[in-house]
Amino acid sequence: MPHATTLRNVAAACAALAFAGAAHAQATPESADSNVPPATAQKQAREIAQGDPGRWFREDTTAAQRLRTLQKEIAAGLQEAQGACRKMAASERAGCMKEARATYQQEMAGARAQISAEQR
Repeated sequence: MPHATTLRNVAAACAALAFAGAAHAQATPESADSNVPPATAQKQAREIAQGDPGRWFREDTTAAQRLRTLQKEIAAGLQEAQGACRKMAASERAGCMKEARATYQQEMAGARAQISAEQR
C-alpha cells in the first residue's frame, strides 16, 4: 500500500527534523503533537470529536487524487517541522527552518515522480 509507506516516510522525516536539533538540547524528545500549531490542534480536536471522517475510508483512485493527498501530507510535515524549529534556541532556529524547507522542496519535487512510478 504506497499511501501507508508515504505516511511513514513523511512521519520519519518530520521526526528527524523535529528531534535533530532538540536531541542535544534536552534529554527526552518532545511528542510530535506538541509541534502542531494551536489553531490546527483545535481543528483536529473538533474533527476527532465527530468521529472518523468518511474521507479516511475512501481510497484515492486517480493519480491526481493521490498526488493531492501526498502534497497535503508533505505540507503537514513541513508545518510540524517548523513548529519544532520555533521551539529551538534562536541560534539553531534558522538552520532548522532552512533544513525543513529544503526537505519540503525535495519531497514536493519527488511527489510527481512517485505517483508516476506507482502507475507503471
